Amino acid sequence: MSTLRVTAEVLTIHEHPGADALELAQVGLYRAVVAKGEYRTGDVAVYIPEQSVLPDELIEELGLTGRLAGSRHNRVRAVRLRGELSQGLVCRPRALDGVDLRRAVADGTDFAERLGIVKWVPPIPTTMSGEVEQAPELLPWVDIENIQRFPGIFEPGEPVVLTEKLHGTACLLTYVADGGAVSVSSKGFGAKSLALREDPRNLYWRAVRGHGVPEAAAELAERLGARRVGVFGEVYGAGVQDLGYGVDAGRGTPGYAVFDVSAEIGGQVVWLDPADLLDGRLPLVPRLYEGPYDAGLVLAAASGRETVSGNEAHLREGVVIRPVKERYSPVTGGRAIAKAVSPAYLTRKGGTEFE
Repeated sequence: MSTLRVTAEVLTIHEHPGADALELAQVGLYRAVVAKGEYRTGDVAVYIPEQSVLPDELIEELGLTGRLAGSRHNRVRAVRLRGELSQGLVCRPRALDGVDLRRAVADGTDFAERLGIVKWVPPIPTTMSGEVEQAPELLPWVDIENIQRFPGIFEPGEPVVLTEKLHGTACLLTYVADGGAVSVSSKGFGAKSLALREDPRNLYWRAVRGHGVPEAAAELAERLGARRVGVFGEVYGAGVQDLGYGVDAGRGTPGYAVFDVSAEIGGQVVWLDPADLLDGRLPLVPRLYEGPYDAGLVLAAASGRETVSGNEAHLREGVVIRPVKERYSPVTGGRAIAKAVSPAYLTRKGGTEFE
């Protein structure tokens, strides 16, 4: 998931092709449906992104009682309104009356706490949970921002790689060369420097043992002369999320595909290309494109059918974009990495979003 920030944004207003009383307010590359005439191009309003959980009073103020997602009807998610995809909410909450929103745009002010908005955290199924322990040596994963919210992460024409984004659950494995210790965690537990104690019933441990990930990490540490190696993979299959890719994770070895590798070499943690290091040793997420960055190409590649199962069993979740040469991004304040998500995936019925 990406980070939650509720910010003031300068809007660009577009005509809604299917409704006379509605318009589309553009924020970055996102578009949200708004009432016609409420905003004009150049106006400033607050943008509340998808996966935000709103307090009841704000829901009532915005006239959204009973209209949002989740069991409590308080979660923002992408929807189609009169045929157009609407991602997030554009509004001017009363709680911000008197606030200079144009100044807030320049300052990058985050209004989430002031408005009582929090990030939605999906429940953890039993097979993904377990006993945890402190893991100070665990190499963490990072939140990936959506390119539609932050279109300036990549420059037009910059050499990039697109890999398929799989709908499973992220598995973090760290191998420590001195002593050979192996830590396995989920994204949520890993963010708290917690690892899951080994249990043959646990989904993550079943996946890494079934695919020989600890052994591959040990080999990689020796080859690189690394003190620690982090292997980050997606665990998938029926029983993990609603998209199964033709794998029954409950009856056999779960599906597994590496999407990133990090290593501590000479006291510095660096990010490495899994295809250069592990191709043929571990399953990798499909590489869909390598070439010049083009926003239209990326958004088109995010949609379509998945390529993992071999028979296009269902829709594609999206793509992950990386530069060919790893670099820092001033837009994210960290790695230059982003995702683009399929509209069909966002609006599918009965979807699950476990971490």
